[in-house]
Parts: sequence; structure tokens; C-alpha cells
Amino acid sequence: MEINGQVDAPVYNMNGLHGWEKTKFQFEDFTLDATNGHNSCSLGTVLCVITGASRGFGRSLAWELCPRVMPGSALLLVARTEQALRVLAEELTLQYPEIGMKWVAADLGTAAGVKKTVQAAQELNGRDAAQRILIINNAASLGDISKSFVNFTDPLEVDRYFSFNVSSALCLTSSLLKVFQGRPGLQRLVVNLTSLAAQQPFKSCMLYCAGKAAREMMFKVLAEEEKDVRVLNYSPGPLDSAMQEEMRSHTADPEARLHFINLQKSGQLVDCHVSAKKMLDILQGDAFISGKPVDFFD
Repeated sequence: MEINGQVDAPVYNMNGLHGWEKTKFQFEDFTLDATNGHNSCSLGTVLCVITGASRGFGRSLAWELCPRVMPGSALLLVARTEQALRVLAEELTLQYPEIGMKWVAADLGTAAGVKKTVQAAQELNGRDAAQRILIINNAASLGDISKSFVNFTDPLEVDRYFSFNVSSALCLTSSLLKVFQGRPGLQRLVVNLTSLAAQQPFKSCMLYCAGKAAREMMFKVLAEEEKDVRVLNYSPGPLDSAMQEEMRSHTADPEARLHFINLQKSGQLVDCHVSAKKMLDILQGDAFISGKPVDFFD
């Protein structure tokens, strides 16, 4: 989860809520296909941008992606938190020195943050040799879940939320698709992290539900308009993450808060690494319908 905040940090190179209503039965019955695990170099040579990469699902995704790409691939890690990004990039570089590693601390809720990220992407090495461009829109925030619908009376608060959670994903993705133009032999993939909250209302989560619904539809439109771009709307399941912790402690509606507490107590939360593996398996299999939502439990 990302929280808006102004950051003015340099770009660095290193060379070398979701699915809340799914059942415990579904989770326990789910197992990853052993043949779809960490197949060496299964995704080929990839240039990848991951937002919200400093922790949680984004961080797990960075770790799970690296064993699946060819030497000469490049990864751009984006988040607000500079120190966490630096540590992650250093750890990945030690483990995978053959992958170009770059990170940028940026507030994607601002035009300056989006611009900084696009500029960093333009500097990635290996663009001409890449077989795949992978843009993963993971950064998101809950908004103020201590409020119900009737308590949102400040337009600036709502605008700030949608700027970070909706507008930035649109503008960043559009800009990156212009940077990485299509060509023969290049597959362009765009991932949006969606949620059951995009389709089902949850009390005290008005901004989150509205933002996820808007983003999901936005990327469905992209899939319709740009047939040469593969679009995956992926719902990672109820992740064992800081966002779930926040929902357990700050959700205003007592019934909703109890629901999130029970998810943890009953062992229904999904490990971020497990869900990241599932998402990469889906991308690798390339059998999904572009734009159509895919759930971790599917």
C-alpha cells in the first residue's frame, strides 16, 4: 500500500484487499502446479516496471519475477519509500547480478512523480533486445476507512485519493506504452491489481471500492482499444499484508472490521509470494482473456 507524500529523490541504478469474500475451503484446496513454479527464464528478456514495489505484494512480485527472466532483463522499482527501495534493489542485485536494477522514489499522486517514473523507464537498458514489456500497476491505498459515505464532504480529499489510485495508473501506463512502442517480436503486457471490491460494495471502504472499480474498467477499455497490448486485471486474493492489518484496526463499520479480523484468525489470508507466483504463472501461460478479471482462486 502506498500513501501520498511528496518525495524529491534521485533515480538509482544497480548494475549487475482483495477477494475478501473467498472461503477458507477455496484457499486450502488451491495449490500451485509444480511445473509452473520457477521455470528458468520462462518469460524471456523482459523490461518491467513495478509500482508499489517497496513492500507487500509489489516486493514479493519483484523477488518472484527475477528467476523467471533472461539475463539482460531490466527492472524498474517504483514506490514512495526511498530506503525500502534501496534495500530491495541491493538485495535483488546481489542475488541476480545479470538483471539491470533501477529504482525511483516518487509520489505517483503528483504529475512530477509520474514524470520522474517515465524518465527513469526511458533510461532502462536493453529496450531493443527485449521480448516483453511488463507494466505492473500495483501501487494503491485504502483511503480513510474510519469514515462512511456521508462523512466524505471535502472534494480535495477525494481528489487526492483518485489522483493517486486512478489518474496516476492511467497516465503512467499511457506514457509508458508510448515510450515502449510496439514492434515485431515484442509483447507488451499491462497488469492492474484489482479486487473483489471493484465489483462488490464493502462498508467503510467507499473510496477503495470506487477506485478499484474505476481502475478495472479503465484497463478493460485499454484491452478493447489496443489489441496488441495484453491486459491482465488480477485480483490477488485477501493478502496477508499491511493493508489487511489496517482494515482490522481502523475500519469504521464493526461488522466489516470483525470480518477482516476473522479472515486472519481462520487462516484465510494469502501469502504475497504465493499470489505473486500465481500471477506470473498466468502471464507465462498467456491464456487469459485480455481485460477480463482473473482471481487468485480461479
